Amino acid sequence: MRSLITGAGGFAGSHLADYLLAQPDADTEVWGGDRIGQPRPYHPPGLKLLAVDLRDPAATRQLIEHVRPNRVYHLAAQAFVGASWANPWETLETNLRSQVNLLEAIRDVCPDARVLVLGSNEEYGHVAAEDLPVPETHPLQPASPYGVSKVGQDLLGLQYHLSHGLHIVRVRPFNHIGPRQDRKFVAPAFAAQIAAIEAGRQPPVMRVGHLGARRDFTDVRDMVWAYTLALEQGEPGEVYNIGSGRSRGVRELLDTLLSLSSAAIRVEVDPARLRPSDVPDVVCDATKFRTRTGWAPRLPFEQSLKDLLDYERALAGV
Repeated sequence: MRSLITGAGGFAGSHLADYLLAQPDADTEVWGGDRIGQPRPYHPPGLKLLAVDLRDPAATRQLIEHVRPNRVYHLAAQAFVGASWANPWETLETNLRSQVNLLEAIRDVCPDARVLVLGSNEEYGHVAAEDLPVPETHPLQPASPYGVSKVGQDLLGLQYHLSHGLHIVRVRPFNHIGPRQDRKFVAPAFAAQIAAIEAGRQPPVMRVGHLGARRDFTDVRDMVWAYTLALEQGEPGEVYNIGSGRSRGVRELLDTLLSLSSAAIRVEVDPARLRPSDVPDVVCDATKFRTRTGWAPRLPFEQSLKDLLDYERALAGV
């Protein structure tokens, strides 16, 4: 068995590599595609890394020909909603071109491989309070260029299943948190500032954006476990929401992190951190996925934030 993780240098990709390599009965090689192709400090021993830019069709085909995977977890993407506002075309080109190149190579080289395609809860956009929690059948009405790119990836996955018979399972993960997440995202942005304040590298003032939004947060380690279940137990061509089924306020997230620190910290709103469009509340209906696989999150919200803060403290030398 050969598993390939695209975006293996990223947040979820690195945790997925951890999970696959830690399985005691797994007889598998775990390969990772990464733009730099060099191990990062958190990469587990045994991960076989290759440098690749999936926007390049020849390089993508070379990757697939070299690995000839049985399982493909396509996690590589421009994943930051805020960046998609600054440069919409870059997000669309990166996410759509990369997936087309990948699926074309798989179709030609290893058409029997199982492929996981990642959409996002951002595909749903603004959902009325009376329609929460949101099921897979809810209309797709993305409220950001990133959301549009994820609709495209989602439907490309469906099209390659219908047109070419590829074993593709699609998932729409909701927000996930935990160690190693890029500081452009809200939880690590808060945690990194707290760690910097504790280390004496920043005045005791935190800069924050909009605190009124609510999100459905799941620990990244529970999320990557769900990805493996989706690929092994999911129905080809189907799409599954993955999330906790509970929304929490960004204010609650901040207060929980602050409660884990003894530092006296003042909070100030930074207009530069506000988005042109922000969805007020998000709650996942993962009934379809839970019924199919029996999955449920195992790590509590508070543990996710503690582990994240401890990770940022280690980086800050606290």
